[in-house]
Amino acid sequence: MSRTVIVKGRVTGPSTVELDEPLPEQAHEVEVVARVADQAGGKLSDYIRSLPPGTRSKEDIDQQIRDERDSWS
Repeated sequence: MSRTVIVKGRVTGPSTVELDEPLPEQAHEVEVVARVADQAGGKLSDYIRSLPPGTRSKEDIDQQIRDERDSWS
């Protein structure tokens, strides 16, 4: 049986990873999945600004919110 433990760390060499905290003692073999951080250090706001503008009006969005809230019991 396997279980997932998420521990952050950093790559310190071509095949070496330094973990921020220890793994459980019973972890003898592991599978590493790397989610590589964006090196550009871009901000979320920059990404949002890069998206094309929407086509919905404020009134349309407000009506959708009212309709959704009205459906709550």
